[in-house]
Amino acid sequence: MTSLVQRSSGLVQRRTEASRCAADKERPSGEEDQEPRRGEEHDDDDTGDSKETRLTLMEEVLLLGLKDREVICKSDAQTGDVLLDEALKHIKDTQPPETVQSWIELLSGETWNPLKLHYQLRNVRERLAKNLVEKGVLTTEKQNFLLFDMTTHPLTNNNIKQRLIKRVQEAVLDRWVNDAQRMDKRLLALIFLAHSSDVLENAFAPLLDDQYDLAMKRVRQLMELEPEGESVKANANELLWAVVAAFTK
Repeated sequence: MTSLVQRSSGLVQRRTEASRCAADKERPSGEEDQEPRRGEEHDDDDTGDSKETRLTLMEEVLLLGLKDREVICKSDAQTGDVLLDEALKHIKDTQPPETVQSWIELLSGETWNPLKLHYQLRNVRERLAKNLVEKGVLTTEKQNFLLFDMTTHPLTNNNIKQRLIKRVQEAVLDRWVNDAQRMDKRLLALIFLAHSSDVLENAFAPLLDDQYDLAMKRVRQLMELEPEGESVKANANELLWAVVAAFTK
């Protein structure tokens, strides 16, 4: 029932978009739009955000929602991302090395071994939200729920989210290359992670019906790829495909 409601909600949004396009055609030619069209705002910023608003993959996945291998830490240099540095420290300090599948379970706390619970990354969603607050994407508010107050993080900079949505849409529509190995590796990772987190469809909700169907068809093509086979192709990122295998098995 929930999926049906979500799908219907996306359909309503796409119908609304279609109605707006029709209204634009009927508007007199001398009358300028007061509001930029979807996907056209800040086109000059499409090449990348400023340093203050550059987001990590996990932050982007959160924003969209509003074959076993041993993992060996090749470098213990600090990345500047607190969550990533914490995960890398666990990986570096653990011997013998764990597999990708094991690390995903350990870092997420999905382990039955009480001796390994200390590997879990704590309060990930809240920490990501605070990072986005510091970058000016979200804000912090207190909302009263009867007997207690709850801290929330509403979106305050919609331009960044819209640019993110546009990048994801273009990856499977206008800039589709029909070859995962030729896709931007970071964007490909984002699509897989967003799909595994059940937030990818949020990026496609504003599309017209035919665009939505095509986008979802191409996403399914990516999800049906065999990670083991992709990982041995020329210039493939083995770690990326190992993570994909762990999420899709």
